[in-house]
Amino acid sequence: MKVKLEDVAKTAGVSPTTVSRVLNNRGYISEKTRQKVEDAIKELNYYPNDLARSLFKKRTNFIGLILPTINNPFFSELALNIENLFSDLGFKIILCNSSGHYEKESSYAEMLIRQQVDGIIVCSYNRGIEAYNHPQLPFVAIDHYLSPNIPVIGSDNYEGGRLAVQHLIERGCKSIIHMNGPADLETPTQLRRKAYEDLVENPITYELEDTFDDEATAATIKKILSEHPETDGIFASDDLIASVCLKVANELKIKVPEQLKVVGYDGTQLVQVLLPQLTTVRQPIEKIAKAAVLKLIDLINDPSTVKKEEITLPVKLLVNSTT
Repeated sequence: MKVKLEDVAKTAGVSPTTVSRVLNNRGYISEKTRQKVEDAIKELNYYPNDLARSLFKKRTNFIGLILPTINNPFFSELALNIENLFSDLGFKIILCNSSGHYEKESSYAEMLIRQQVDGIIVCSYNRGIEAYNHPQLPFVAIDHYLSPNIPVIGSDNYEGGRLAVQHLIERGCKSIIHMNGPADLETPTQLRRKAYEDLVENPITYELEDTFDDEATAATIKKILSEHPETDGIFASDDLIASVCLKVANELKIKVPEQLKVVGYDGTQLVQVLLPQLTTVRQPIEKIAKAAVLKLIDLINDPSTVKKEEITLPVKLLVNSTT
């Protein structure tokens, strides 16, 4: 049987109002009375009704975080930083993995709204989801344009692409291929491709329908090397793609970096530990997380500040032995 606030009051010998005041730390309560209430809570193993309290305070202290997957070092590290920052501020995270599916992401967004979260951070890439037009709920997007009034946080994608490609050119590459996600995804990450196309005389980009599918990525890399055997440099739009490039090169007995140079993108801590040889563009993941958290807190505290805004943070090239 579920223990109610009234049961705590009866056991402590006080009124329900007094128990409520102890739970919410409101008004003067003598130490003796407070101790009686706390002892009764422990004895009955009572847990307050957070939903009822949130209705009273008009805040749940829950934040929604929608990711395409946590099976990716970038999103895992980003989620960890976001969760830690919100925890320090007294908020809890509801984590949702969309797996890149429109219906799943839409369903999660609607669920978070029904759960009355205080705000949502979206890192997924589906467009046209109606829930993101909710007029009273604050949203912040990471590397994704959700709607004209939702702020976007991200790194300097164009500069990151420029650093990667310029480095390959300086290392003597004459035939550089770029690997990226679908071009119809209107996200700031497409600026990596734009930088590549601006720097390379005859740009060739291979698009991956699902950048999280390693088998499909490996097949595409083999296709690249078959159709363009002169390829001596690959700029991959993330480190997972770059890691598959290294794996395929090893299988095909292609020497890296002597015959093929590879640059990735993201530079997560995990990749730096497991693939320390990978040259990559490091995104400031901790700063991206902090900017997203602070922006969402601002919107929660003052919804009238909602406006079109894009916060761009600097990147850094980490040069290692794959170039």
